[in-house]
Amino acid sequence: MPPRPKPGSKADRDSLRTELLAVGAPPATIATEMRARFGFRPREAWRHAHGWTLQEAADRFSDAAGATGPATDASLLGKWEKWPAAAGRRVTLAVLTVLAELYGASLEDLLDLEDRRALPESDLRLLRHQAPGAAAVRAPAPAPVRAPAPAPVRAPAPEAPLTGADLIRTAADEASEWAQWAEVPNCGPVSVEQFAADARGFAADYLMAEDPLKVYGQTHRSLVRVWDLLYGHQNLDHRQKLFTTAGYLAAMMAWMTSDLGHKRQAATHIRAAMVAAEMAGDPGLQAWVAATRSKLAFWDGQFRAAIQHAEHGATLQAPGTVTVLLHCQAADAWAEVGARAEAKAAFGRAERASELDLANTLHDQVGGLFACTSGRLANYGAAICLRGDDPARALSHADHGLAALQRQDVRPLGTIAQLHITRAGAHLLAGEPEGVLDALSPILALPAEHRTVPVRQRLRDLARRAAGSPMGDSAAGRRLQAAVESAVREATHALSLTGSDSGWIGNHD
Repeated sequence: MPPRPKPGSKADRDSLRTELLAVGAPPATIATEMRARFGFRPREAWRHAHGWTLQEAADRFSDAAGATGPATDASLLGKWEKWPAAAGRRVTLAVLTVLAELYGASLEDLLDLEDRRALPESDLRLLRHQAPGAAAVRAPAPAPVRAPAPAPVRAPAPEAPLTGADLIRTAADEASEWAQWAEVPNCGPVSVEQFAADARGFAADYLMAEDPLKVYGQTHRSLVRVWDLLYGHQNLDHRQKLFTTAGYLAAMMAWMTSDLGHKRQAATHIRAAMVAAEMAGDPGLQAWVAATRSKLAFWDGQFRAAIQHAEHGATLQAPGTVTVLLHCQAADAWAEVGARAEAKAAFGRAERASELDLANTLHDQVGGLFACTSGRLANYGAAICLRGDDPARALSHADHGLAALQRQDVRPLGTIAQLHITRAGAHLLAGEPEGVLDALSPILALPAEHRTVPVRQRLRDLARRAAGSPMGDSAAGRRLQAAVESAVREATHALSLTGSDSGWIGNHD
């Protein structure tokens, strides 16, 4: 059964009321305690202070209002208590007057700040211009509440279960209260779509972010808001969509955290994404979670695990371009362990999967970070060819990727940077030192904030390979080492990172 909207079961309420009545506490004190302990709204707290069910209070209200007064039933009374929530019904001064008489309260006792903000100005004026002292006047407490001394010490409900008609009426009233809770979700279709739209926006913004940490913070705040909603309840369709959005946001947090050099925290985020994907039952989200796990494993030097995650994700046959990326990731990891045949075969599968995109049949639910465009595919192809000692094909893939990314509305700065570094690596492999420096010039011209951990690590990797090549002792080689050291130092300072900034970083962008 879903959780009740507020703490305070019937047994809790009965126990508190019995204890306070035993020491002579008036209904006002009991209502105050009900609000403080269980978070009830004022009108609900006063009803529980008297120990009445909604039906009992509605019957008493009808008797007190008479034939000419406002009519009510249990359902309407419950809506008056919940107002100004969306599923509530606005309470009028006429209704408040009857309730005040019924509960032995003042009008002021039955209203809180939330009520006052929602009341019409005309009602507020009437409240402000009551006769002096009127707000403090309370009708005498009904006799049933001021029970004689022996009554409070009778065994509470848990020790003396209800039977017969009392049990039937109580069970029906509890069903009525649950139904009121269940029909009032904490969000609607507009809110659900807004969070999904925010996720799409963050996924695009991160690729072009001048300040990655800013997008990180925005994504985190949105994810926390979605989690807060999921602690409540929604209709089943909206709940599934919220879990899907939470899964994508958590996977983004894992990806970004990894890019910022914090592997352990990234692993925590991806576990949260895995839970959300399981709850959502969305194969597209599950595949992107697998892709993110593959990326994290690759960065941690666990290349076999990266292959396993990528190959598992590909079996999900998810919609969109995620299958293209998963095959690319498998190819990248195979190439890293020196398995050239397997890398070539996996990349061939990626290219065949991408052919569907040429016919515009692939649609990504989120896009941006969670999309594998032709430019991203070319980035993987260039890196794989470079590891295969084929600088000409690596350059061809890199040039094709850069041209494709320039035509996109969303230009991923990290992928563009990696393509330039791959071009530099191809010139290094071809023995063209001046070409290396020319290819790196766009990276060195980038604002420091754009050089995230993947970019810095690939720059370092290039510098290490250059140091061990014939270029190492040349003037161009010394310029390259100095430029890389400066670029890495500036970026690390600009992003104010304190986490790990080392380890194998390949093409898993």
